[in-house]
Amino acid sequence: MRRLLFAALAVALVSLPAGPSAQQRPGRVEKANMELVGFDDLQARSAYQPLIRQQGGRWIAYVGHHGGAAPNPLTNRREPNGTSILDVTNPKQPRYLAHIPGEAGQGEAGGAQMVRVCDGSQLPRADRNKVYLLRTIGNTGHEIWDVTDPTKPVHVTVVVSGLRGTHKNWWECDTGIAYLVSGAPGWRTDRMTLIYDLSDPAKPVFVREFGLPGQQADGAGPPPTGLHGPISTGPKGNRVYFGYGTSAGGVVQIVDREKLLNGPKEPTNQNLLSPQIGRLDLPPNVGAHTVFPVLRVEIPEFGRQSDTGVRDFIVITNESTANECREARQMVWVADITAESKPFGVANWTVPEASGGFCGRGGRFGTHSSNENFTLVYYGRVMFFAHFNAGVRAVDIRDPFHPKEIGFYIPAITEKTDKRCVGTAPNERCKVAIQTNNVEVDDRGYIYIVDRANTGMHILELTGAARKVANLP
Repeated sequence: MRRLLFAALAVALVSLPAGPSAQQRPGRVEKANMELVGFDDLQARSAYQPLIRQQGGRWIAYVGHHGGAAPNPLTNRREPNGTSILDVTNPKQPRYLAHIPGEAGQGEAGGAQMVRVCDGSQLPRADRNKVYLLRTIGNTGHEIWDVTDPTKPVHVTVVVSGLRGTHKNWWECDTGIAYLVSGAPGWRTDRMTLIYDLSDPAKPVFVREFGLPGQQADGAGPPPTGLHGPISTGPKGNRVYFGYGTSAGGVVQIVDREKLLNGPKEPTNQNLLSPQIGRLDLPPNVGAHTVFPVLRVEIPEFGRQSDTGVRDFIVITNESTANECREARQMVWVADITAESKPFGVANWTVPEASGGFCGRGGRFGTHSSNENFTLVYYGRVMFFAHFNAGVRAVDIRDPFHPKEIGFYIPAITEKTDKRCVGTAPNERCKVAIQTNNVEVDDRGYIYIVDRANTGMHILELTGAARKVANLP
């Protein structure tokens, strides 16, 4: 497979001014074309992935957390960070329902960062009356919970344990196939893919191991960078998009889902390459935290061309990992994958640092993740990017060759917002900064952002000109 470097990208550094160059002051919100609807402090737990689903007659938000511990007023106990469950049916007044404790440990070593949820009525062999939650167990495994009554979660089973590096999973609710980011014993990377059939969540069935050639136990040479997360389009789309690396050594891999699930499973170089359709190797200082497919996009500029008016793209989001800009700029990259075997870069987007003096505010500045819901309210029109101390940014992607920011929201720091430091004692310097870590949207069009520095969850909506870009009722 020919590998294409992500060079000669068109630059689209379009943004809106975010205020003066200074550390953010308590109580100060910065925004454009986005408004706050509701808020919950998530018991001051460092937050990772939110997921919002309609469950019966209610809308329920599930939020994964990094490691740490905090008091839970519902149980009057101090609990290791795990999974928060909230009723957001009325987004103006989110109601905290339950907290499922995670694994003890700090940061990436504890908690339960990733959460996915499927209804039993969708899964082929599950109890149709139940709702199931799949989550990571700290860094060591994956497990299933029954959240039919979201106020009383019940443990169902451990899918797999004894791992390392568990992270950003994907679960197909229509088939039950789960792609579990894991560090399996014997593999030469801390993150690869374990595929399980969870069509009956109470009875997990192992399907296969998967990763890049060279990551398997008998691989030769330096192992390729570890997986960060996959996104599958299921049997209808027959594609799985894998993103490897976070802020460096990134690889985007396009895989034939049918061949992945039903092809030869022994992890030899040949078998690992067999389902691969396309691969894009990114520059050394570019990663692939989130790879989101934006398919069948009509390009107005090409409307009169004979064969290029409809094209396919992947939106690649890097992860910023260092405080106060002590790294390469992490941003959004757009790749054209119309010819899947030969993907190539066509655009990028970032927030100009000077628009808010973000390198001096403290904490991380740069992208971390995008929304992952394929809701028609936003799909192919607007994407949202968590940008740490620059909050959440709304970007018009109707013309993927020229992404354009149309709104943003930077929450105010609170008394619970944690500090972020650089240097070491006695020269350590710390600042309190918003750290918008992840973003997701629901099918109603509400935007949910969660904070890495314990600030909580903000529920937002588009306003003004930005609202007109979305496919809102």
